[in-house]
Amino acid sequence: MKTGRKISGGKYKKQRKKKKYGLPGEKRIVKLKETKKKTLRMLGGNVKVVLLGSNEINVFDKKNGKAKKVKIKNVLETPSNRFLARQNVLTKGAIVETELGKAKITSRPGQEGTIQGILVE
Repeated sequence: MKTGRKISGGKYKKQRKKKKYGLPGEKRIVKLKETKKKTLRMLGGNVKVVLLGSNEINVFDKKNGKAKKVKIKNVLETPSNRFLARQNVLTKGAIVETELGKAKITSRPGQEGTIQGILVE
């Protein structure tokens, strides 16, 4: 049978048309560069601050239980996609080299507007 038709030959009808809130947003790639933020208006008039680039990370050290803001030197590896590390893209789960040592990013930079991480031994 032709596509979009029932086995009996009848047409399938859409339950509703496509809505704007159902469409995907623009993909935000956070690069290792000077800090650059953007504010977006979300559904219901809410405001979301997103990162477009950053070179600072809030690193939490488990040993002394304190957090510190340090500079990011380089992106070492990204488990989700090895090509992102080559392009210095900051994503959740990426291992970065900082002034204190290696740190793993625990936040979602493209969604939250900040970069949080924990030190990795």
